[in-house]
Amino acid sequence: MSENLSPIIEAAELLKIYNQENLIIVDACAGKNAKADYDARHLTGALHVDLNTQLADIKPDLSKGGRHPLTTVLQFSKVLTGLGITATSHVVVYDDKNGSNAAARFWWMLQSAGHKSVQVLNGGLQHAIQAGLPATSNKVSVAKVDPYIIKKWQLPQSDIVEIENVSSDKNYIVIDVRSTERYNGETEPIDLVAGHIPEAVNIPFSENLDEKGLFLPKEQLRNKYAAVFDKAKNENVIVHCGSGVTACHTILAMAYAGYEIPKLYVGSGSEWSRNNKVIATNDK
Repeated sequence: MSENLSPIIEAAELLKIYNQENLIIVDACAGKNAKADYDARHLTGALHVDLNTQLADIKPDLSKGGRHPLTTVLQFSKVLTGLGITATSHVVVYDDKNGSNAAARFWWMLQSAGHKSVQVLNGGLQHAIQAGLPATSNKVSVAKVDPYIIKKWQLPQSDIVEIENVSSDKNYIVIDVRSTERYNGETEPIDLVAGHIPEAVNIPFSENLDEKGLFLPKEQLRNKYAAVFDKAKNENVIVHCGSGVTACHTILAMAYAGYEIPKLYVGSGSEWSRNNKVIATNDK
């Protein structure tokens, strides 16, 4: 596949390539009942991947890496091998949150592993079924393949030390993609302290989508993020959320719009709030 492959694929496009020999469809729906829901209904041929156990290496101490720290490249290599993915596979991933949850995270991880032929299904599972893609409860067999070799994570990342050093530097932009209510400190349903990293700007990831739950046209997304990339060099743009998952949705939107992929702060607010760092509220 071309390295210029769009990071987003429409349901109609997927339907046209459904019988493509090297196509691997991955169901990345997350949540308490994700596996049971997958067993009950998934796109025909789709294999399931679990956010907590396969796309993250969760530690007992969440202050070290946050709620969804990255796996090692060896761990992720085993995940890909277990899914029958090879270097020549065309991977299409979806979730039931319009690509805003584990689908975007899986896309980011595959991209960072150096795999270019990966796309997120626009609109996710619900839209795919509405558009006529086949769904089933049948089990899916996995092809046995050679181990997928990953040497290192290739996409840019930030960490808590850099965030503390640059969050007030006018040459950098730290983007918080959580809801405005969580950013402002009005509510915090998951992490320890409500509020945000000082000087971080709030651009909720939900604003990447239209009222139907589909990504905005790439031209609109490009205009939306133009101000960000006009103010700071690409390497000085850092994106985070609560645990490094939905931040990938905004990075996906940026890539779809044609921008170079900025840094991901994987630890995000869940790590920051557990390390006695300053927390701002109501944009103060």
